Amino acid sequence: MSTVEYAHITTGPDNMPMLAGTRIKVVEIVLDHLAHGADVQDIHREFPHLSLGEIHSALAYYYDHQQEMDADIARRLQRAGEFREKFEATSGPSPLRMKLKAKGLLP
Repeated sequence: MSTVEYAHITTGPDNMPMLAGTRIKVVEIVLDHLAHGADVQDIHREFPHLSLGEIHSALAYYYDHQQEMDADIARRLQRAGEFREKFEATSGPSPLRMKLKAKGLLP
């Protein structure tokens, strides 16, 4: 099997795929794409210092490693939920969260 290299992609701490020469993780680009439906042009407007090639490389990396990256995203969401529950257990729900619930914007 041959090794595939991705232009603009390197690994950071914990083998996290990142855009070379930046502090931006591939998962940040991917989440903009998945969660907000952002296309390459939308992402470029949000990160104007990135080239279109860097953004395309990040998305190509994601689609070639989708199962692994989706599992990582799921772990991140679970940890965030656990953190929120722990915080709310000690501090109570945030006023913003309570307002959004009252408006029916959160479950």
